[in-house]
Amino acid sequence: MSEIPRGRAETHDGNLQLRFVIELPHPMVSVWAAVATPEGLPQWLCAADPLEPRLGGRVTLRWFNSDTVLSGRVTAWDMENVAEYTVDPGHQRIRFHLEPATVLRFTHEFRGTRDEKLNMLAGWHEHFERLARALDGHPTHWLDWTEDRWRELRELYELDDAPWPKWVP
Repeated sequence: MSEIPRGRAETHDGNLQLRFVIELPHPMVSVWAAVATPEGLPQWLCAADPLEPRLGGRVTLRWFNSDTVLSGRVTAWDMENVAEYTVDPGHQRIRFHLEPATVLRFTHEFRGTRDEKLNMLAGWHEHFERLARALDGHPTHWLDWTEDRWRELRELYELDDAPWPKWVP
């Protein structure tokens, strides 16, 4: 698939929780800047304007590859370790948690359908591939973006999610 490990989905209290655990061979300060600053996020994910870097601060995330705009509040903030945003629509929780040896633990919690789950898994996977490239000095040029890689990832996640065929003797 890629160097980014596959994301996983779980259901808790009716909410979907998408989880990725990614080892990034870069200093924590560089990864933090990429996942939690208005300067870093556009290189791989979306514009963040405003992004008030404090608990309770305002945040608006605007994706370049779609019409998606999510606004809300910073609901967890531990400088250089945790950035969490709770945004609408849908009261979604998006959390970046950095650990030593630069492991990024990512969670996206929302209510959604199976199709939305697969779409989000593929989308986040592609964005994390872009994060790795941005950290290597190759930020995304959004005018060149196409859905090709997303579609490929979406098909792979759908295969993973397919029910097992019943064995008939």
